Amino acid sequence: MARRFRGESQHKVDAKGRVSIPALFRRVLEAGDPDWTDGLRPQLVIVYGDHRRKYLECYTIEAIDEVDAKISKMPRGSIERRMLERMIHGQSHPTEVDGDGRLVLPQKLREKIGLEDEAFFIASGDTFQIWKPETYETEEASKTEKWLDELPDDFDPLTLLDRAEGE
Repeated sequence: MARRFRGESQHKVDAKGRVSIPALFRRVLEAGDPDWTDGLRPQLVIVYGDHRRKYLECYTIEAIDEVDAKISKMPRGSIERRMLERMIHGQSHPTEVDGDGRLVLPQKLREKIGLEDEAFFIASGDTFQIWKPETYETEEASKTEKWLDELPDDFDPLTLLDRAEGE
């Protein structure tokens, strides 16, 4: 199993769109790039997606290869395959970590999510997301709080794992 991203952090974005990637995230990007060796820059793919997506999703090479393989198994010419190809292949930006451990986010991507001075990074298993901090707070953090508020005080989220295995 590939290494997973863990944690969250906030980093400054400079005028050229450069933002430091959390150090632990860089290690996962290196491990998830089959062509990476010491001295090379790890590759990744940033999927920015359709108009509803308010964040950038960053995939290791191994993670995007898994997605690509699943898309390739879909019936050629089907609307579902064409749409996924458009949203994953077409609305993405292949890039690499620079020599200082940063991502250079093109202006188009920054504008899409309203990114200005700060970027919020949050792990999501085999991907990580980049958000405008205020958007994350109002959109995602509030969803989590609302979900938790609807559950009993003694609810343990780990019990959901048993359901995932069909137990």
